[in-house]
Amino acid sequence: MVSFFQVDAFTDRAFAGNPAAVCLLDQPAEASWMQAVAAEMNLSETAYVTPGQPRGLRWFTPTTEVDLCGHATLASAHVLWTEGVVPQGRTVAFGTRSGVLTAAGAGGWIELDLPAQGVTGGEVPDEVVAALGTTPVRTAATLTFDLVEVDGEDAVRAAVPDLAALSHYRRAYILTARAGDGVVCRVFAPGLGIDEDPATGSAQCVLGPWWGPRLGRNEFMVRQLSPRGGVLRIRVGTDRVRVGGQAVTTVKGTLLSEPSAG
Repeated sequence: MVSFFQVDAFTDRAFAGNPAAVCLLDQPAEASWMQAVAAEMNLSETAYVTPGQPRGLRWFTPTTEVDLCGHATLASAHVLWTEGVVPQGRTVAFGTRSGVLTAAGAGGWIELDLPAQGVTGGEVPDEVVAALGTTPVRTAATLTFDLVEVDGEDAVRAAVPDLAALSHYRRAYILTARAGDGVVCRVFAPGLGIDEDPATGSAQCVLGPWWGPRLGRNEFMVRQLSPRGGVLRIRVGTDRVRVGGQAVTTVKGTLLSEPSAG
């Protein structure tokens, strides 16, 4: 049987932040089985951790496998530490489709070391901006995200995206604005099976390089303005972004469906 956990990530209290499922496997499993479990969990991400150095880590939305997921990586490290699989606070290395990612303890928080994702060029299409339901100050395209900066926190909160229109694109969309000394954002990815993501670690790979120069510093806080909310601490390096957050386990159990070896 497979040990299963549900963890609320990027929050210090239960039933907030971004819930992720974490499955601890003895060996790699078939992708079709992992996708079926993720659909059954119906969370934005389900993570699968396998033994090794580095440990294997894959992420699935209810409809597809993704190349990078921050909150489920943070949740996986939290489970490994709290369940005694890895000594508390010892840095964990994960082998993923985005290379080797690490998670380390940092003053009661978990800090992820993720690859920075800068602007690759090109404007966000007008039809996408219209579907996001807001007026942009500036826009940018990256490898996996379209970013739309708007004029203030109220504009981020008030946006009502046309999710049906956005579902035609297999991309994710960031709405963001400066808010005092920090940043606010919301993230939508209906084409990837996630209407609005509660708290998005991978989006900080874009927001870090985007906002660092504009804020004039490399460390700042990001608040995600989803209904559940999320708080993330960002440290921007040359080609990496360190994303800090907290996590709370809300569910422990076992999956009665046995995986076939992958």
